Amino acid sequence: MRSPVRTARPLAAVLALAGLLVLLVAPAERAAAATAPASSCALAGTTGWTDEGHFTDRAQFQQPLGTKRVLTLFVDFADAPADGPTATYGTQLAPAADWMWKASYGRTWLAVTPLNRWLRMPQQSASYGFQRGISFEQHEVYVRDAVAAAEPYADFTQYDMVWIVPPKSASAISFTPTYVYDPTTAGVTADGTRIKWAVTFGQDMWYWGPRIADHETGHTFGLPDLYAFTGTEQHTYVGGWDVMGKVGGPAPQYVGWEGWKLGWIDDTQVACLPGPGWTNVDLNAVEYVGGTKIAVIRTSATTAYVAESRRAAYADPNPCSTGVLIYKVDTSVQTGYGPIRVVNGNPTATPPTGCTPLDMAAHRPGQSFTDWTARVQISVRSGGAYGDSIQISSW
Repeated sequence: MRSPVRTARPLAAVLALAGLLVLLVAPAERAAAATAPASSCALAGTTGWTDEGHFTDRAQFQQPLGTKRVLTLFVDFADAPADGPTATYGTQLAPAADWMWKASYGRTWLAVTPLNRWLRMPQQSASYGFQRGISFEQHEVYVRDAVAAAEPYADFTQYDMVWIVPPKSASAISFTPTYVYDPTTAGVTADGTRIKWAVTFGQDMWYWGPRIADHETGHTFGLPDLYAFTGTEQHTYVGGWDVMGKVGGPAPQYVGWEGWKLGWIDDTQVACLPGPGWTNVDLNAVEYVGGTKIAVIRTSATTAYVAESRRAAYADPNPCSTGVLIYKVDTSVQTGYGPIRVVNGNPTATPPTGCTPLDMAAHRPGQSFTDWTARVQISVRSGGAYGDSIQISSW
């Protein structure tokens, strides 16, 4: 993962979605004043690729706001022919659009158009080199071949990105990497248009379900992987608290820091403490529209602690714990090596079936977290149905 279908919304659908947004707003929304402008807590990325830096190169990575026009291509191979209708595969991925709509507070919509025909690839499936560590060049060949096969049947000038889906019989196409173009090369073109972003699905789409499309599309927006590339525990950094970590996790809503990075959370919804001091913050849970979403304590040029409220709602229907999620952001850390690390507020809790110890991390009223080295403290003062009241301090 490193790196029903709709094409347009008639007026009735737009009005229905506006109604959904009204439902998403918490009835008891509470405001909080930051001690400094949010920009004082924005951290620059330093890795030169996908990271948690607030400022993303929008020439290389896709703008995450508005409607993203997605063309889905279905490809098969001489050694792995199609084994059923394309509709089966399109249906598997279709819920990803609605999930992202909720996670983005209605600010991003994936308008997915399937090219409902199987396209025969020129090489056998096993020859494309799909494995962990597939090179950029190998991956680009795969994207180029799929686009070339589709060009007689589609107008690529009408789309922002491409999803490429193989049949279940193509076991050699095992996992799902994301293609992000290299602007210094000739790359892949069709109809005079540069193909900049593509998700090439593998057989793991049947394991992870439709949210794998939200994870991979997140990479085209500039988000890093939050699971571990090394070690025995793949989800040691964030557990199931973010779809960029464990795709099938119990609380997959993008963390608030990423929502801010993507433009789904406004500067006015960020409480910022850039230096010594303290303030009380009323957090409206990140699952709901409106209110203060994150409290940020900046600790260096590339690090900060972030607190946000999490509830069982909308994009997070089944979290293992609810309350205040606290995590450390380090924008100097590369994708896959822990640019976000969740602080477990309940390390001795026994997780129920389907949950891991880190999934129990949310802090409850009366609990505090202190990093004495960074001189940071976050205390949960009270909680309600739609959010939490906290105190943040730095000295």
